[in-house]
Amino acid sequence: MSKVAVIYWSGTGNTEQMANAIADRLKEKQIDLDIYQASDFDESKLADYDGFAFGCPAMGDESLEESEFEPMFESVEGKLENKAVIIFGSYEWNEGQWMLDWQERCKDNGINLAANGLAVYDSPSEEDIRSCQNLADKLIEML
Repeated sequence: MSKVAVIYWSGTGNTEQMANAIADRLKEKQIDLDIYQASDFDESKLADYDGFAFGCPAMGDESLEESEFEPMFESVEGKLENKAVIIFGSYEWNEGQWMLDWQERCKDNGINLAANGLAVYDSPSEEDIRSCQNLADKLIEML
């Protein structure tokens, strides 16, 4: 049976809502999972999982959160080859360039994303929650 880690950082709760929607869908599909805040996850846990859902909102100049999420992601990104991975997050300004940059970074590091990253403007709507569920389904297909 496959096991997934849902790892996120959330400042306003929007990305946390997305993480919970993804986790709920995985549970609904009977996928074994653990949910972590970014500060509670490190590379020593990688071998325990077949798939990963990473969530981080856009910060400042459209970058990943720098004190907890970025160091964690930087430490694991080179070790995710042959793993199922999705990325997601929320933003409240600009056009969501951080998600496009993050996708490109993943590709440059050999990460085969199950789908394009999901960027949600502000608080997730019901439609956005459905998009989170669909993203979770894409992850399941890749496991």
